[in-house]
Amino acid sequence: MLREKLGDYKLILASGSPRRKQFLEEMGLDFEIRLKPVEEIYPEVLQGAEISDFLSKLKASAFEGALGPKEILITSDTVVWHKNTSSAKAGDAKEAHDMIAKLSGDWHEVITSVCFTTNSEQIIKNSITKVKFKNLSDAEIDYYITHFAPYDKAGAYGIQEWIGLIGISEIQGSYTNVVGLPTNLVYETLLDMVSR
Repeated sequence: MLREKLGDYKLILASGSPRRKQFLEEMGLDFEIRLKPVEEIYPEVLQGAEISDFLSKLKASAFEGALGPKEILITSDTVVWHKNTSSAKAGDAKEAHDMIAKLSGDWHEVITSVCFTTNSEQIIKNSITKVKFKNLSDAEIDYYITHFAPYDKAGAYGIQEWIGLIGISEIQGSYTNVVGLPTNLVYETLLDMVSR
């Protein structure tokens, strides 16, 4: 349905994430991937969704003046927010272990912001999902890091991987948001943009 509504609009996904790519494919959408690296630095005063909103907009700014008249650019950023602290991507095994150990036995929020940019407008929306880990042992955390090397993921874990299967006891909100893209939000926003 959305694919037909998009008509001659062209979707541009500015992400190298295989998970985001897969979601758009599974939604039946035609799109092109265009990558422009940006330095993901944000003001320290920002908190929670303000961080992912800022970074998703920052990623879009790299395409200023480079979009065609019927192109919709999708940029996105995911933040893991726990005890007023943002967990970025881990640089090594120790950082990954420390990040996951902090989340163990507690709730945290996974916040994904999506920025939709055309030549005439920019819309930023975010989705927040609450996730709870059971008490994870050091052995479980180390097993996961050794076998899955989750260094490309916010909070150093992927809910769709082993640690999610054995370690997540509760979730409140969108599952796909935790994987990296709130697909229902993307669908509804695009539908609204092309139906006006």
